[in-house]
Amino acid sequence: MLKPTKHTLKKLEALFEFLGYNIRYERGNFQSGYCIVQDKKVAVINRFFDTPGRVDCLIDILQNIIVEKDQITDPKMLKFYKEAQKSFTSKEKE
Repeated sequence: MLKPTKHTLKKLEALFEFLGYNIRYERGNFQSGYCIVQDKKVAVINRFFDTPGRVDCLIDILQNIIVEKDQITDPKMLKFYKEAQKSFTSKEKE
């Protein structure tokens, strides 16, 4: 399971960038999530969330998007993605 630290948040942000997603931290009273607008992949996170909240949201979003196995060509990114996948299964068990 990934620990909700600033380091983990930076790695998740890098993974999303690698997958072609733009992460936006916006203010407002809304649920975090992702959307695809005119072929642009955007993940929107509430800017008032703390680091653990941001990590949880990004993991939830990552769980819901389709990632092809050959889409991640960087071995370090692939290793981190597999670690994040373990977080998906541990969150489901809770």
